[in-house]
Amino acid sequence: MQTRDRNIQNLTTPEQTPARTATVSRTTGETDVQVSINLDGTGTCHSQTGIPFLDHMIHQIASHGLIDIDVRATGDTHIDDHHTNEDVGITLGQALTKALGDRKGIVRFGHFVAPLDESLIQVALDFSGRPHLSYGLQIPTHRVGTYDTQLVREFFVAVVNHSQMTLHIRQLDGINSHHIIEATFKAFARAMRMAVEIDPRRAGTIPSSKGVL
Repeated sequence: MQTRDRNIQNLTTPEQTPARTATVSRTTGETDVQVSINLDGTGTCHSQTGIPFLDHMIHQIASHGLIDIDVRATGDTHIDDHHTNEDVGITLGQALTKALGDRKGIVRFGHFVAPLDESLIQVALDFSGRPHLSYGLQIPTHRVGTYDTQLVREFFVAVVNHSQMTLHIRQLDGINSHHIIEATFKAFARAMRMAVEIDPRRAGTIPSSKGVL
């Protein structure tokens, strides 16, 4: 009976699992951004950036990554969307780093190929601690609605640098700008979902032969 009691006491309950959440605020002379995330969420998203297309893409990250995301941003969008787009990416990257902590027990690597009609996008990523972006999108138009399509790369540069991930994005097919971008965010979400999952075989250790990320 004593052995059974000890075994029951050693079981990890959801209440004992550390919450992988973070809230980060960033204020500059150009923007004011706050991002909250829960890596173990259900895909709930609230995004108010002042950039409707960016809000739509953040919803893709939350929904397909099963990450709860709350983004509140104001910025100098009367000039253009560049500063707000970039600073949302920076703050999201910082929130990812904070929520992951020492990165013990995570799968670390993630990959996904997402189709959206004629578009097909491949994403592979590694929460390696070494920021690097390899960006292979060829978006045929300069804008989707009012959104400057050059800002897609700027968003991912910001996320990569501040989450310290390696990210490769490849366009395998696609001619519609909206489809190409949305498939990219969906593939990114699914790859990130895979990478941040807890690997039960890791037993809480750092997923690196060096012992540190």
